Amino acid sequence: MKHPGQALREELANGKVIDPFLGIYDCFSASIAARYSSNLFLSGFGFSAGFYGLPDVGYIAWADMVAAAWRVRQILPEHKLLVDIDDGYVDIHTALHVVKQLERMGTAMAMLEDQSRPRRCGHVDGKQLLPLPAYMAKLNALLAERESMCVLARTDASGDEIYRRLEAMSATDADVLMVDGIDSIETLKQVRNCTDKPLLFNQIAGGKSPNLSIEQLRAHGIGLVQYSTPLLFTAQQAMTEALEALVKSGGILPRNPNGLSVGVAECLALLQANVKTSGGAEPTQ
Repeated sequence: MKHPGQALREELANGKVIDPFLGIYDCFSASIAARYSSNLFLSGFGFSAGFYGLPDVGYIAWADMVAAAWRVRQILPEHKLLVDIDDGYVDIHTALHVVKQLERMGTAMAMLEDQSRPRRCGHVDGKQLLPLPAYMAKLNALLAERESMCVLARTDASGDEIYRRLEAMSATDADVLMVDGIDSIETLKQVRNCTDKPLLFNQIAGGKSPNLSIEQLRAHGIGLVQYSTPLLFTAQQAMTEALEALVKSGGILPRNPNGLSVGVAECLALLQANVKTSGGAEPTQ
């Protein structure tokens, strides 16, 4: 079976339309997202919220993220998974170990950023960057370690520093580049003109970047689009509304306004689809 990283690399080389990477934060959200795209993104923002109940400022332990990626790969082996590994968890040797684990489980691509700690969401203020030589040493070490998996080099720089870092990243064997928190279409155009490598654009509700359609982004030369948090934010809103309605009704389980609801049967149908791919046993009735 072809490694998902090699499959993604061939899609990039052939100029194929790349399905959007949909942000997930656990296996349940992955099961839903998998119905809408062949590409999934295990988001650090979402995972920190879902697994720890904490903001994504550097709490994530590498073993927790690797374990989460492994669980997703077991139930959705046909999907390509992009995993956020922050700064490689500080140390180069840890970063290499993480890449090796992700490579062996069939992760399609890992994202390495140039933020220092405490890190922040790419769309908020106050980000601090690693010195460029330190980041490049780590990035080049990862590129030398990986075999089939793709590597996405991400910068959180702003202003002229964006282009200095993009130039350095473009000189490596990184498969995809990303500038997070792009604040305007003009900046997007300058970024596109700065490198010949494939670019990924991160869309996040309430973020700094202009809200553009996939068609508009492709018109600006963007080959990959990532939606980091729609499932997480929707879950927060839906759960809040459901519990408020439950309290308001005096404990009567409500149906949503259009008369439909998810019940036991619908939820089991979603989960049951994962049993065969994960090698689990069929439940007896």
